Amino acid sequence: MKHRNSRGVFSDRSAGKKLLSIRMVITDVDGVLTDGSVVFNGDGTESKTFNVRDGSGIKYLMRNGITVAILSARESAPVHHRAANLGIKHCITGAQDKLPAYRDLLEENGLSDAEVCYVGDDLPDIPPMRCASFPVAVADAVAEVKEFAAWVTRAPGGRGAIREVAEKILKAQGKWCKVMERYTP
Repeated sequence: MKHRNSRGVFSDRSAGKKLLSIRMVITDVDGVLTDGSVVFNGDGTESKTFNVRDGSGIKYLMRNGITVAILSARESAPVHHRAANLGIKHCITGAQDKLPAYRDLLEENGLSDAEVCYVGDDLPDIPPMRCASFPVAVADAVAEVKEFAAWVTRAPGGRGAIREVAEKILKAQGKWCKVMERYTP
C-alpha cells in the first residue's frame, strides 16, 4: 500500500525507514487525544475525555526512549493535568501558530525534523506536519490534513489513534516485543 501526501508518494518501505528515526511524537489535543468535544461545566471550568488506550500508547513510547510532546492551539487546564498524569514533560497550549512552538520543541530537545512524528487533525496542524518526517492524520481528520499525511490511522481522534501510532512506531523500531515482555513474561 502507498501513502500519499503533498510531498509525494511514500511506499510502505520508505514510511518504515522514516519510522526507524523517530525520537519524538508531537500530538495535537482536540480531535487527536480527544474526540474534539469541549464541555463547559456550570462553574465555567472545562472538561475533556481522554482515552486510556492512548495513555497506554504514550507510556509505551516514553518507556522505550521516545519523547512525547503535546502542542495545542487552545489553553486548557485539563490538558495540563493529563500531561502531568502521564509524565509528559513538554505540554504547550495556547500556541495559535504551531510552527514556532514546534521549532522550539525540536531545538530544546536537540532534534531534527527527520526524528519527529507529528499527529494532527485540523488546519492549524498542517505547518508542523509539513516539517515532520512522519506526519500522521487521525481517521476523522479533515480532508486537507489527510493530504499532508504520510499515514492515516484507522482509529478516530480520542478513540485510540495515538495508541495506533505508538504501536506502528514501536513495531517498526523492533521495540514492541519489549512492551509485550512486560505483560507476557
